[in-house]
Amino acid sequence: MGKRKNCWEIMKCGREPDGNKISEFGICPASTDIRADGINEGINGGRACWAIAGTFCRGRIQGTFARKLGDCKKCKFYKIVIREEGVDYQSAEEILKELEKRDIKKYFLHKKPYGKSHE
Repeated sequence: MGKRKNCWEIMKCGREPDGNKISEFGICPASTDIRADGINEGINGGRACWAIAGTFCRGRIQGTFARKLGDCKKCKFYKIVIREEGVDYQSAEEILKELEKRDIKKYFLHKKPYGKSHE
C-alpha cells in the first residue's frame, strides 16, 4: 500500500503550512502538532485530527475534542483512516493518552543535569 494521506490532502482545507486559506483561517493545529507525528501513520496530526482542538471542519474552526468528536465521526476522512488502518487504528482515546504520554516525556521527565547527587 502507498503513502497514507493526511487530512489536509483529502479535505483540501488549505490550512496546512503554505496552504491557500491560512490568511483567512490560520494554520491548522493538526498540520503542525508534532506530538501526534506518526499516529495512524500521519504527518504531525494529519491522521489524528479528530483528537486535536482547533481543526477546521464543515467550514468552521472546531473547539475541544469533546465538543467536536460527534462531527468527526461523520467525516469522510475519519472513516477513511479507520478503514485504512484496520486493527492498527488508534482511537481518539488512545491518541489523547499517547499525546499526554509524549507531553510528560518532553516536559516533565528530564535527566538530572548533574552526574552525581549534590550533598
